Amino acid sequence: MTQILSSERAAALNGAASAAIGAITGNQWPTLLAEALREIEATWQESAEVCADVAWQARAAGNSALVALTPEHVTAASPDPVIWRTYRHLYLTGLRYDFRCRDIESLMNKVPVSVLNEDPYSEALYGFARLGQSRSDGLAVLHRVLVAAPGHPKTLHVLLHGVWLGTFLPGRAPLLLMLVGLLPKGGLDDPIALFRMASARRALGHYPEALTAIDHALELLPPGELAVHADLVRERALITTAHDLALLIPNRPEPTP
Repeated sequence: MTQILSSERAAALNGAASAAIGAITGNQWPTLLAEALREIEATWQESAEVCADVAWQARAAGNSALVALTPEHVTAASPDPVIWRTYRHLYLTGLRYDFRCRDIESLMNKVPVSVLNEDPYSEALYGFARLGQSRSDGLAVLHRVLVAAPGHPKTLHVLLHGVWLGTFLPGRAPLLLMLVGLLPKGGLDDPIALFRMASARRALGHYPEALTAIDHALELLPPGELAVHADLVRERALITTAHDLALLIPNRPEPTP
């Protein structure tokens, strides 16, 4: 289940993130974040929550974790497990945001299995790498992660991203809907989850439901998320085009999930 944080704990995590974001244009922001998370002995869940958001901010600022860190930060064990995990989360998440599935897989093949057993978020990123290449062996990783980290939103979003990217995965659309349904409130207050839901509904030929989902996603998206807004608008155009084509070709084959 999603971890419930005390107000003091939440404030400490927000402080760690704010310190890194305040230095986001320099080269020390990953170190600042890692040291702050070590200071509060962050769990893997807390690290995932903070690192996913800070890595996105760094990428938007043109100073991605892929610039500030190196692959060795993922593969070379650190004497401090929290520091190593923070760098791993940041770098792999940076690769995920750039859709670099093969690079993630290559690096994760050098990380001991024992480490993944203690860090379901990193294993989810490994699953993303396989799922994003439409490899059905990624489904086994997905199911392992769901058992190890049921209901953790950031981890679910990694899996959702992989299934969404894996165009030729068997049962892709129903799987997307299943994963969205595992999020808090069924993903209905989450614009990214609604984006994935709309894509699945479009693939299934459920065009009115797809339009409802994407329109709600557009309403919920915070101001300033220009790249995400463009993705949502693109999905809406795909839905309306697919709907119009369906009207023009009434006897077309049923969509493949």
